[in-house]
Amino acid sequence: RSLAGKNVDVTIIDRNNYQLFQPLLYQVSTAVLSEEEIAYPVRAFFRKHKNVNFYLGNVVDFDTEHKKVITNHGEIAYDYLVVAAGSTTNYFGMKSVEEHAFSMKTLGESVKIRNHILEAFERAVQETNEEKRRAMLTFVCVGGGPTGVEEAGAISELVYKVMQKEYHTLDFSEVNIKLVEATDRVLPMMPESLREETVNVLRKKNVDVRLSTQVMDYDGEKLTLKSGEIVPTNTVIWAAGVKAVPVIAKLGAETDRAGRVIVRKNLQVPGCEDVFAIGDSAHFLQGERPLATIAPVATHEAEVCAKNILHAIKGESMEAFTYHDVGSMATIGCGDAVMAKGILKGKGFVAWSAWLWVHLIRLAGTHANTTVTLKWIWNYLGGTRLGRIITQ
Repeated sequence: RSLAGKNVDVTIIDRNNYQLFQPLLYQVSTAVLSEEEIAYPVRAFFRKHKNVNFYLGNVVDFDTEHKKVITNHGEIAYDYLVVAAGSTTNYFGMKSVEEHAFSMKTLGESVKIRNHILEAFERAVQETNEEKRRAMLTFVCVGGGPTGVEEAGAISELVYKVMQKEYHTLDFSEVNIKLVEATDRVLPMMPESLREETVNVLRKKNVDVRLSTQVMDYDGEKLTLKSGEIVPTNTVIWAAGVKAVPVIAKLGAETDRAGRVIVRKNLQVPGCEDVFAIGDSAHFLQGERPLATIAPVATHEAEVCAKNILHAIKGESMEAFTYHDVGSMATIGCGDAVMAKGILKGKGFVAWSAWLWVHLIRLAGTHANTTVTLKWIWNYLGGTRLGRIITQ
């Protein structure tokens, strides 16, 4: 969008024809919102900008010597390449967990979780074996970052504010919602007081928060913890880490342990003067640690990257990227959130209202803004969740 309308030709390559607002995937997975409310057609962004073209395809390789991107539908030549391919779920080498757990990085994965949760209750109504029924009604979120916290809180509200009113023959004391975190804290980017607040709110929502608890294995029916405890469950949602998509390695540049390209201060890929990496594809060292793979970092990098491409075209010197922290926030449930920036802290309804506003203004399109606002109001006032449709 920064290059739209400039005197350059831009080609966007993506395997999906839409831009996805990932921070709200958890709301699709728990039936608060529908798919079209957090996704927007790429071409619609640029209907007034004829210098921007879209190419639907899956990138499989890069030929940096001949300046070509290789896709499953052919090759595309470039003068300057920006790699912003995002991230994928990191299972840390646990193949069984990767095979049986649910990840939530794509729209399809989010819908799959929603279908699974809804169907779990339908099957539980019919199940006469208590042990099997309890496993159906046990939901485990692994990872105490924003995704895990938000998902666990949203599942709790779906279960106890909506499902409990409609599944008259189910004993809801058999429902078990767990949040499992390997370290001794949730939301590590937050001050300690807000981390404690988050845990307290989750526990009030009947979420069993397990800190310093490491997952060792999951076979689709039993979750094995490092302590030796076995948790019978049919639902494990993995939100414990991310890594760069595998195709990033095809650039041939140096990467970190998460597969991200280690970029220069101007966001160039070393050894490839005409290639830039940003967002979750880039390892940018600022201070002693690389910047986090979060949206504010990615969008700021995109702005500087666009400027540097225009500088390069004109033969001018490039700008160094510097990130200024805009703060952190996470919602724990309807009416509850935490936020922090420097010494400023907030929690409860005020933080939740701020969280709603920040996310609402980043949605694309008037339709999404209107319908999402209405659904959030309905959900807050009456727990209404209209997205409870099983689409198999």
